[in-house]
Amino acid sequence: MALISVTTRLMFLAILVVWSLGENNKMVASAAQCAGDMQGLMEECAKYVQKSGPMIQPSAGCCNVVKSVDLPCVCTHITTQVEGVISMEKAAFIAQACGKPLLRGTHCGSYVVPGKY
Repeated sequence: MALISVTTRLMFLAILVVWSLGENNKMVASAAQCAGDMQGLMEECAKYVQKSGPMIQPSAGCCNVVKSVDLPCVCTHITTQVEGVISMEKAAFIAQACGKPLLRGTHCGSYVVPGKY
């Protein structure tokens, strides 16, 4: 279990580094304008959006944070680097499972939310 926790934290640290060192610093500044607890989102929901593994129901802690985040705003700041680490299909599933579904047709990076979410 500790290995998963360390791996998850390293994954999101890598995402933060990519964001902070990215070519487009305007993206970083505008992502900071999205409402909600981004740190909590990373800490509570990381294991549910990893590319590997099955789609599983998120915890209550993850859902509590998801409900506080402006998901459509976050979606506008998803880069190809982030998509290389996170399953956007799982992210949309988690939003739905937590009672805050993304609208059909919403773009999260290159991912387009299908009708079932």
